[in-house]
Amino acid sequence: MMKINIEKCIGCGQCVKDCFPKDIELIEGKAKINNIACIKCGHCIAVCPKDAVTTDEYDMNDVKSYVKEEFDIDGDNLLNFIKFRRTVRQFKNREVEEEKLLKIIEAGRFTQTGSNMQDVSYIVVRKEIQKLKALALETLKQTGEQMLAAPASEITAVTKRYAGMWIKMYEDYLEKPSVNDRLFFNAPAVIIVTANSDINGGLASSNMELLANALGLGTFFSGFFIRAAQNNEKIKEFLGIQEGKHMVSCMVIGYPDVTYLRTVPRKSADINWK
Repeated sequence: MMKINIEKCIGCGQCVKDCFPKDIELIEGKAKINNIACIKCGHCIAVCPKDAVTTDEYDMNDVKSYVKEEFDIDGDNLLNFIKFRRTVRQFKNREVEEEKLLKIIEAGRFTQTGSNMQDVSYIVVRKEIQKLKALALETLKQTGEQMLAAPASEITAVTKRYAGMWIKMYEDYLEKPSVNDRLFFNAPAVIIVTANSDINGGLASSNMELLANALGLGTFFSGFFIRAAQNNEKIKEFLGIQEGKHMVSCMVIGYPDVTYLRTVPRKSADINWK
């Protein structure tokens, strides 16, 4: 429940103006939250000039007052940071500290969600990453074999490419697991992001990647793993996917064993101004 400390409230109406579901009203010069249409977004907490709003829904220790030096980021620097981001597939033989993994998840936790659903969950795999890798590679191999077993008229060049790649990845891995890992590339940790909404999970994943880079880590999103996991109940059971949620991304994380010196070019933006 959202609460107003009427001793602190000065009736300025800022919370009333900023409440999207219109669940706050002014009564006799004091704000009153009805807690009927409220989606617990916390805008009233953030906008109140007298810090008069609290909630028992969440931990109020999460709330931090704005301090320019601690919060502001130069726009040009941020854009350059995004441009300099690279997908990393070369990792050092070094564990990622739990503190950093928790900070990455924190970036996901504070990412916006539609209707304040906060439906994103995180599965961190470290100790059992080899088991997860083996399950996924075997599934990709089986998927590739099934694709190549289809009628010749249904097998495209793209089908052959990926099917052959997945089979070879599995065979090479069996030959020398410590070297031939082309799924996780011997990274020490993965975070599986699950959600009810793909958009919510995707937005969280993007912010998590940016923070990982800021922490000196390298990342890439493994679409191959998601493909394998979607077709394998053993993987879903191993991960403990919550009912009603599905996998949105698999974020592979480690310390990069490669140094990039510049940004890269991209296509021009496709913009339709109206």
